[in-house]
Amino acid sequence: MLESVEALTGSPWIYAVVAVSIVLDVFLPVMPSGVLVITAATAAAAGSATVPHRVPDILALTLCAATASVFGDMVAYRLARRGGERLDRAIARSRRLTTAQQRLGTALSRGGGILVVIARFAPAGRSVVSLGAGAAQRKVKEFLPWSALAGVAWAGYSVGLGYFGGQWLGTTWLGTALSVLALFAAGSLAAYVMRRPEPAPAA
Repeated sequence: MLESVEALTGSPWIYAVVAVSIVLDVFLPVMPSGVLVITAATAAAAGSATVPHRVPDILALTLCAATASVFGDMVAYRLARRGGERLDRAIARSRRLTTAQQRLGTALSRGGGILVVIARFAPAGRSVVSLGAGAAQRKVKEFLPWSALAGVAWAGYSVGLGYFGGQWLGTTWLGTALSVLALFAAGSLAAYVMRRPEPAPAA
């Protein structure tokens, strides 16, 4: 993948490829959008000292990733909100979506949508949360700010891993692999937090 991204770093198409992969990731969680962002940032670190005008701008890459993340969230949210009976039945058959819908309803109504931010790092968590928020008929003003915060946090973390990993460890397969490993570690921690049962209310 690194070679393919390096071939794109001299063209604005790198931003389009990153954006499309992130948008589709909410519907196809198996797509390695985080790996692609890290690899692009690592390629930027590789070229920043030699041919700066041919590599992705780090701030632009972060903004592109964050914007695409929020856009994909909102598309999934809107589809779930307007999904009708067929989607409602599909959600009812999924324990993960049902649980997310219940937890989100409580969290967002209390103004504590940090669950949305945590879920952005968990494998498939973004899909579960975005669809759950839409199916729960949460208002846009309740979901969008948390989605934006989640997108910025995830994009900043992923780009930072790739760029600084490339700067400190070198732009070799080892630097990229360690950065990807750190992304997966954050995802595993987020998944663990999401799976934890809510504390019982005080008597």
